[in-house]
Amino acid sequence: MTSTLRRRPSQRRSAERVERMLDECASLLDEVGYDGLTTKEVARRAEVPIGTFYQFFSDKQGLVRALAMRNLDRFLTRVTDRIAQADLAHWSELSDLAIDEFVAMKRTTPGFAVVDFGEVLPTPGGPALPGTSHMLDAATENSAVVADRLRALVVGLYDKPEGERLDLALRVAVEAADAVLKLAFRTSSDGDPALIAECKQLVRRYLAEHLSVARPAEP
Repeated sequence: MTSTLRRRPSQRRSAERVERMLDECASLLDEVGYDGLTTKEVARRAEVPIGTFYQFFSDKQGLVRALAMRNLDRFLTRVTDRIAQADLAHWSELSDLAIDEFVAMKRTTPGFAVVDFGEVLPTPGGPALPGTSHMLDAATENSAVVADRLRALVVGLYDKPEGERLDLALRVAVEAADAVLKLAFRTSSDGDPALIAECKQLVRRYLAEHLSVARPAEP
């Protein structure tokens, strides 16, 4: 998250203020949407001076960008925790865990229905606001950043194919899952269970068929 801030909090108090502002941003996204979100209201509800807000965030978009990065970090932490508790025969099975955690965050995490990993969704399931596909990285689409972070998660856990084939497969899997899950949340505000199940099957089969068999790496 710190790479999305104008400056890194140097004290515990400053870090707590940043977290409060992100929390209030998330709550306001659920209450008033992206268009209704204002830096002034975020600062007021977080009980920080507006000048303090601008010490850490350049504008509303910078605030939302930091929230999206925090969302991605928390998502990866949740997936990592699930991996530690699971007994997976093949790393492609990680897709089920990742989809489950994404859906759970859509249902329960404040603001995640509007801004998950960068795209701004004015209505459940999109379409996204133009210009929000590069919120995490100005040079790279959000989905590519997510795929790259998932790749880093896999490295070291499993014997797996390396290089461009893995990169491409994960990018396609992320794009496919994103499209089907958007449809699931357009169909039902809580995510249509049948479509979520189809998403899992689609991604799992794709990864299993397009990548060589991989087993858990030896400790």
